[in-house]
Amino acid sequence: MSLFPSPLAAALAGAGLGCIAVGLTRVPDTGFRLIGLSLLVLAVTASPARADQFVEAADNAKIDCVLSRGELTRIALVGDGFANVSKIASGYPYNDFTVTHEPVRGDIYISVPPAFAADRISFFATSKAGYVYRFACRTEAQEASQIFVTNPALRAHEAGEWELDSGPDEAAIRLIEAMASDAVLPGYQARSELAAPRRTDALEVQLVAEYRGADLTGQRLTLRNLGKEPLDLAAETEAPAGAAAFAFGRDTLAPGEATSAFLVFQSGGLE
Repeated sequence: MSLFPSPLAAALAGAGLGCIAVGLTRVPDTGFRLIGLSLLVLAVTASPARADQFVEAADNAKIDCVLSRGELTRIALVGDGFANVSKIASGYPYNDFTVTHEPVRGDIYISVPPAFAADRISFFATSKAGYVYRFACRTEAQEASQIFVTNPALRAHEAGEWELDSGPDEAAIRLIEAMASDAVLPGYQARSELAAPRRTDALEVQLVAEYRGADLTGQRLTLRNLGKEPLDLAAETEAPAGAAAFAFGRDTLAPGEATSAFLVFQSGGLE
């Protein structure tokens, strides 16, 4: 654990000690010790710059965060916006934090005065999509900062609307097209999912990626011919029971060749 609040502070301290060492070797000292002491003071008093905070939260969740004391903190709901904020007034306006709602983007800005008595604040917020969050945040003396809050339910809702508008057959076809082109559909979560390969006779099957929506799940597979004879995939490969759609890149695999396959099924699982 470092004694200094940031890499910059550590660098300043190192430079300061170096200047002091040079000054001690010079008679008379031409100012190196004074410069070194100044750099050490800067290192000790340097305020760390906090990176943007990213939080994932569900409806009615408690959100822990850090707010800037003496500066502004912007809080944004990704894919949503704030509709209302509820807080208790302290009764002392000069010693209370304020919340400003920016209506265009739906963000809020929190201002905590330097003389604020408590080291934590809390408030409730309701989003435009109807989700409620409870913020319980520490306050620190730092630069203006940003907090980005994501709610997985928003993606599921967006995916559900897209699937409903597209219809089950069209949605399955477009999901296969998206997997084949490494695209992501509205509201879908795509992740690499490198599973252990499974072999049936000469055919090896390996899951490499999964796309999750509201009602549909897509899987990208790698099919590999480990045998010594060509494989007729169109004749020998059948879609699993309960699959909404199944497609592969080529009909025939020569020995040692591989191709991609795409499987779509209801999110509840295959039969």
